[in-house]
Amino acid sequence: MVRNLALRVGSEDSTCFPMAYEQKNIRNVAIIAHVDHGKTTLVDAMLRSSSAALEVETGAECVMDSNPLERERGITILSKNCAVNYVVKQGPHAGLTMRVNIIDTPGHADFGGEVERVLRMADGCLLLVDAMEGPMPQTRFVLSKALEVGLKPILVVNKCDRPDARPTEVVDEVFDLLIDLGADEIALDFPVVWASGRDGWASRDREDRLNGVDDLFATIAERVPSPAGDVNSPLKYLVVNLDSNDYVGRLGIGRVFDGVLKANMAVVVCKADGSFRKARIQGVKRFEGLARIAAESIEAGDLCAIEGITDIEIGDTVCLPDSPLPMPRVKVDDPTLHMIFRINDGPLVGREGKFVTSRQIAERLEKELRANVALRVSPGDGAEEFHVSGRGLLHLGVLLETMRREGFELTVGKPEVIEREIDGVLNEPYEKLALDVAQHVMGGALELLGQRGAEITKLDMRGTRAHVEADIPARGLIGLRTRVLNATGGEAVMHHSFCDYRPIRFAPRKRQNGVLVAVEAGTATTFSLLNLSERGVMFVSHGDVVYEGMVVGEHNRDKDLHVNVVKAKPMSNVRESNKEATVVLKSPRPLSLESALEYLEVDEYVEVTPTSVRIRKKILKENDRKKLVRQQKDREAAGVGADD
Repeated sequence: MVRNLALRVGSEDSTCFPMAYEQKNIRNVAIIAHVDHGKTTLVDAMLRSSSAALEVETGAECVMDSNPLERERGITILSKNCAVNYVVKQGPHAGLTMRVNIIDTPGHADFGGEVERVLRMADGCLLLVDAMEGPMPQTRFVLSKALEVGLKPILVVNKCDRPDARPTEVVDEVFDLLIDLGADEIALDFPVVWASGRDGWASRDREDRLNGVDDLFATIAERVPSPAGDVNSPLKYLVVNLDSNDYVGRLGIGRVFDGVLKANMAVVVCKADGSFRKARIQGVKRFEGLARIAAESIEAGDLCAIEGITDIEIGDTVCLPDSPLPMPRVKVDDPTLHMIFRINDGPLVGREGKFVTSRQIAERLEKELRANVALRVSPGDGAEEFHVSGRGLLHLGVLLETMRREGFELTVGKPEVIEREIDGVLNEPYEKLALDVAQHVMGGALELLGQRGAEITKLDMRGTRAHVEADIPARGLIGLRTRVLNATGGEAVMHHSFCDYRPIRFAPRKRQNGVLVAVEAGTATTFSLLNLSERGVMFVSHGDVVYEGMVVGEHNRDKDLHVNVVKAKPMSNVRESNKEATVVLKSPRPLSLESALEYLEVDEYVEVTPTSVRIRKKILKENDRKKLVRQQKDREAAGVGADD
């Protein structure tokens, strides 16, 4: 029995207790796709068309992307759950009131950890592919993970309203991709739904655009199996996600695989170390639309959130005290990139941030580890620093951006790839790169790829644009996006995903240009900046606070230059005969967090605060840096002499 509820987006608690849903009426569906292929927009259309009667604001888009960073960047970072109740209008299941649990997943490779764990909750998947771009690197990644857990895809060719759409060719490319991934005959016999999430239609007939998403729901009812599980077996509930509430604390989100989950139930929690901890579930919440509604019980096959277990972790299994049967824990691929997170020990420490101590940073990273399963944290060389490893620069950049918005102040080192020794040979991670660029600027982009050790595997023309696929060392990707955009006038679109580990063939590339380093603390003046304008591109403007050792610009040459940006125009009592001229300064280069991380060298830190992003030398004083260089040269010379 299904109860249809009128819900407002963002509502949370309710005192009503919906009845349990029959397993045969439930469908658990994950939506997987490459970044920006329209997953979240399609979910919006499904929510609006459901019998849940969601009160969505007129013109609202991407209601699932509730995180501020997601809305700003236009990407999905965190996996989310929602549920719709839909009466199937056609096909063999016509008249069935179906409950569809929808799992929206990130499309960017750096957040692949989110994809890997939430697929455990699904019984089928919607493979969303852009009608022009076709399968992209992340499409391969998410589809391979779905096939590994036994999910059979329903292909949704989205953005069919594009004038440059090539839907038929895209279907053939998806078929070839499935063969390449070793899919079985059932997976290869996938149904195709043509769609435009933006316009709110999804149909099995490409020309039929009048019935909304009815065909999509009918296809889900036919092709996605009802969840397996026995309501009469002992309870097995797997936690795959976490959330928090100001009133009840931590919530565990997951799926009931067997048995029945009830509020106020005594349970045991199977932990990662093999131990069992007694606990009591205080409340159970069912997903209804975008809200969570209190429920008396949740039967096998359904998704829900539980309250009352303060130390619940991702991967934990909740069981009955007399039947502790832990399920296999969530496993994700290892990180490929690491950085140093440390305290800010610069001259401006504490002026802009609230949390500046190593203890506060450690507690925040520990909190992040509970939900971010793709993240790794280990102690650094001292008590004030930490080694933080992730799936890519965007993965770690989003963490830093979140921390600075929370009031943290810290410094971070240059991103470096994680190398592995395989059969006595040192290997580095390689990525599968896809680049779409205008034909007239393709030459500059290809030259940059060659400089970064990329191996071109595919090159074809799609209208006026070139589509390039290549295998590239992960270290070659650091800073590549910025340089490609500069070389192509901002007309390039670049995506990548992890491929494998291969022997190191190319030495790490260094920055071509040196930097302008401040030699004196104070406030930058127009007089000094004007005099330095011919030496390079400035990162600071008039009135900015600087300090000794801070990087204030990029030098035109390949060596660092020490400059004074706080020097003011000398004053005298002698009247000048020349009329004062209007001074026009060149605009400084904006320094975002991600661009600063890409620009960084090994002898520098990025200083991250709630209001500022600065680059500085690790050793602030010029004389100390020169002394260190002399000591390194002496050691190198001594080593050569000893060998002779």
